[in-house]
Amino acid sequence: QVQFVESGGGLVQPGGSLTLSCVASGGTTFKYYAIGWYHQVPGKEREGVACLDTSNNIYYADPIRGRFTASRDNAQSTTYLQMNNLKPDDTGVYFCSIGGFYCLGTVPNENSHWGQGTQVTVSS
Repeated sequence: QVQFVESGGGLVQPGGSLTLSCVASGGTTFKYYAIGWYHQVPGKEREGVACLDTSNNIYYADPIRGRFTASRDNAQSTTYLQMNNLKPDDTGVYFCSIGGFYCLGTVPNENSHWGQGTQVTVSS
């Protein structure tokens, strides 16, 4: 059973930075799968903010392009989301996912496993 454990959320002032991480365990061959990062606010669906395919291509949603950087370390079965110049609209729960083999825009073509989510709050 694949597990995806997230960490790194918290409270930060506008303009600040956070780094989220997701570590996969349970036997998945991490490098063969696409990875997604999603943002969700109460009452709305999760929205893909970044997708990393297996060829090291990364696709970003417009609201976070230039401020967030997604990366993956296949040897450590870990993915990161470096978040800079945070804005109040970035507040919400961030989820990572793994599954599928390519990106459809900013989401993997399928999501097999999810992290538990981590809360990011941007407020002064």
